Amino acid sequence: MTDAPGAGRQRLDKWLWQTRFFKTRGLAARSVGQGQVRVNGQRTDKPHRAVGPGDVLTFPQGDAVRVVRIEGLPDRRGPASEARLLYTDLAPPLDGAASPEPDSLP
Repeated sequence: MTDAPGAGRQRLDKWLWQTRFFKTRGLAARSVGQGQVRVNGQRTDKPHRAVGPGDVLTFPQGDAVRVVRIEGLPDRRGPASEARLLYTDLAPPLDGAASPEPDSLP
């Protein structure tokens, strides 16, 4: 996969923010910059890394580790119900508990 932006691609930090996993784009960029995010199993520290549908992201959120597959790219940061349509959660449920909701990070 290439990091070059193009049709059907978006910056990693922007995707994480617009899909409501982080409250601000700065927090998303910082998490990526600290090497806490993996794209398709490879650690990245580049917030500008291009991602698109089919890519699998792994990152910490609260006490859990989120594993999501990108299904679509948002045009804006909309409501959480809209954001949930843009990814598939691949992490198994934690002892029957619901998955952490986006925006649960400080």
